[in-house]
Amino acid sequence: MSTELDDVREFWNRVADDWQIQVGSDGDANRRLNSDPVLWKFVGDVQGLRVLDAGCGTGYLSIKLAKHGALVTGIDFAERMIAIARRNDPTGDFRVDSCSDLATVSDAEFDVLVANYVLMDTPDLPGSMQAFHRVLKPGGVAVLVFSHPCFPAGSATLSPGHDGVTYVWDFPYFKPRKHVDPPWGHFRSEFTWFHRPLSDYWRTFVQTGFAVVDFEEPRVTADRYHLVQTETALKRSLACPYSVAFKLQKTTTSA
Repeated sequence: MSTELDDVREFWNRVADDWQIQVGSDGDANRRLNSDPVLWKFVGDVQGLRVLDAGCGTGYLSIKLAKHGALVTGIDFAERMIAIARRNDPTGDFRVDSCSDLATVSDAEFDVLVANYVLMDTPDLPGSMQAFHRVLKPGGVAVLVFSHPCFPAGSATLSPGHDGVTYVWDFPYFKPRKHVDPPWGHFRSEFTWFHRPLSDYWRTFVQTGFAVVDFEEPRVTADRYHLVQTETALKRSLACPYSVAFKLQKTTTSA
């Protein structure tokens, strides 16, 4: 596991500068149009709350949470990501740390934890969820957004007429596995991620001591249609979800 974690850390260090271009200060189009509205609904009012941005990357969400009045700590295991986050917000509390350990974080320190498009990138889902449970106060909330395991974007093509999406699977859906996808967009490096069936995520959440409070498959809503740049992009967003969003609550003891 440590070797695999090191390989993933090396990858994210390598793409950190490209990632800053991708998300900027406001998130990419998928976040802005599809998942961010659900994320903010699940997070709720964070004024005065201690919030951990777990897997903060270059810090765009940490900065937004702070503007909403939260007392934010952002952690990421990629040193280059944290260097960029500190450059983006020199006053922010950004730390080099791994979601699977959270070694710089004390027990029961946070009211809310957010992991925004993180869990599909960690090789150690149980370890990360155990760490998330540990650092939340009793009754604390974890908001988790990650790529939809049933609809991997890299396997999708628009169907004729652009009213649907076709997927080609070259492996069993129920088999967890590491994926390496080719570069896309402006990225110059291959992308590493980890497929798990949705049931594995759900089961791990419950086994590590969380109750599932809410669940959503984010999609662009009618009041935001005008923000989508092309008709094709709108049809694709409405055809299937790019991500899933969970709102979890910590129970008093870990299962």
